[in-house]
Amino acid sequence: MGRSRVGRLRGGLLSKGRLRRTLIAVFVAASVAVPVSGAARPAAVPAPAPAALAPLSVAGLSGSGLDTRYAANRADILAAEKMAEDHGDWRRGRALDAMADRDRHFLSFDGRDGGRTAEVFGDLAHAEKIAVLVPGSDTNLDQYGRLRSGAEALAAQLGPKTAVIGWMGYATPGTVSTEVLTPGRADDATPELASFIRELKAAKPRARTSLLCHSYGSVVCAKAASGVDVADIVLYGSPGTGFDTAAALHTSATVWAGRGADDWIADVPHSSLDLGFVTIGFGTDPVSRHFGARSFDAGPGGHSDYLLPGSVPLKNIARIVGGQTPLVNGQTPQEARHA
Repeated sequence: MGRSRVGRLRGGLLSKGRLRRTLIAVFVAASVAVPVSGAARPAAVPAPAPAALAPLSVAGLSGSGLDTRYAANRADILAAEKMAEDHGDWRRGRALDAMADRDRHFLSFDGRDGGRTAEVFGDLAHAEKIAVLVPGSDTNLDQYGRLRSGAEALAAQLGPKTAVIGWMGYATPGTVSTEVLTPGRADDATPELASFIRELKAAKPRARTSLLCHSYGSVVCAKAASGVDVADIVLYGSPGTGFDTAAALHTSATVWAGRGADDWIADVPHSSLDLGFVTIGFGTDPVSRHFGARSFDAGPGGHSDYLLPGSVPLKNIARIVGGQTPLVNGQTPQEARHA
């Protein structure tokens, strides 16, 4: 065997060993941090069970049907606000008071266990294109502003006859926790997301629907992909999906992937390690050629910058939702070829 080949093999073995040690070290570090970060968990704030609502496909998404649904969820938000204040959590109370504003529209709300919501931005009753945002770690009722601001920016970029739904339909993992390194929370979220998309498609069968999946949310979307009927699945700021390739998602949707140049997620080991009792990591980097997704320009930004107003990724994600080809350096691929 040639010396160069031996060197490559040895380098590969060392690389795998380093990767294994890195993943275990991160897992152990997160385990140590969990008791500290868990002291003020959002799930600790009590809330009443929400009123039962008819499925979206039954209630319909007409103007009057939506108004009735929005009013019912507003009542649930106000009830949760009172319970939070009685519990002495004024921060949660203020957040819920803002959510209860009559200009805000929730398809669903459950204040328990950190919160579950689906908020509408835009005109859902007449929408021809719908984007469903699936957030990543540390998204809850106390940290909801990031999801909302991104959804608002996207809705403004998309314009009329479109709607954006911020879907916070699962208990997201904490950024400093062992759960953010494993697929457990995504496993729990998958049936909830699949059910929501099926109901939405049944109520709006002609609307072009896209799943937009940030960070850990891309793990959720990937697991739900084979059970939902959407035009696009857009992965951004993704640590991996738990699948080796886009083809392994078994979806008819076009799978897109983008990552900002300054996103720290690029430094996360893109591999997985089966410890027997748990799997750490999410495998192949979605922006790599091996994964096989269609790439889009995500600009120079960081992990929380994808939906900033005026940003490169916001414009490109909006183009994907609209069924258009993303821009490359501000130009369409046709313009770039003729430049």
